[in-house]
Amino acid sequence: MSGPSCNREKPMAGPQAFGPVKGSAAENLKRVRHKIIVMSGKGGVGKSTVAVNLASDLATRGFKVGILDADMHGPTVPRLLGMKDPALNVNDAGRIMPAKGPKNISVISMAFLLREADAPVIWRGPVKMGAIKQFLEEVEWGELDYLIVDLPPGTGDEPLSVAQLVPEPDGALIVTTPQDVALISVRKSINFAKATGLKVIGMVENMAGFSCPHCGKDVDLFGTGKVEATAKDFSVPYLGKLPMSPMIATSGEEGIPFVISSEDGVAKSFREVTDGMMAILEKKGGKAR
Repeated sequence: MSGPSCNREKPMAGPQAFGPVKGSAAENLKRVRHKIIVMSGKGGVGKSTVAVNLASDLATRGFKVGILDADMHGPTVPRLLGMKDPALNVNDAGRIMPAKGPKNISVISMAFLLREADAPVIWRGPVKMGAIKQFLEEVEWGELDYLIVDLPPGTGDEPLSVAQLVPEPDGALIVTTPQDVALISVRKSINFAKATGLKVIGMVENMAGFSCPHCGKDVDLFGTGKVEATAKDFSVPYLGKLPMSPMIATSGEEGIPFVISSEDGVAKSFREVTDGMMAILEKKGGKAR
């Protein structure tokens, strides 16, 4: 990657302003206990919302958490966390320091490096892989209980780069909605994970019905049972479902993760998803603490 280099202890300027630090991702992430990849087969299913609320829920429980926004073209993690114009700095050792989000979450995103919020990132695959490699190798992640990697949708360059570069990941959470068109893509994501040796921790069903605020009746807008059936077909754990809720949309717009700002049923359902993920990690031999 080419571009302007940054001065030590100075804010970074530009999407390619990384320094010449050398090292491997395995060495740099050796103090990160759990590495969780959040992915989806298609866009618009709430993957980044799940990633951000997972990081926030874990941080609320007292864990040290980082989140890597690996979506080069549509980074939304800072917006969902309410982070406005943070500057990334480089320490004396030449390592990039993550920005700090709510609950002291360490955050890295391409959004921090764009000079203009509306500027497109027009990169081919090898350049994107290089950026992800630098995010993993040159960022001072330090000691973390969990590093959450939020992928762009699909099975293209970024997911492949993360699958190849993240050392010993615990596995992937796959987010989907109940529609058949989403589940077609989910099947591809599960097969992608298998092809790249990435374990699937479980599936999270988003937009699973709607509770009418006036009459209280639950309406299954996109059908029911399809995600559980797909999980069963692939022998993948089904971690739970999240209903459609105006509160989720509002929390995203306001940059306040709903899992830490609300005590309603949606937040409770999400905490159950986190509980399920942690239980699976413990069964696999790596205690989630």
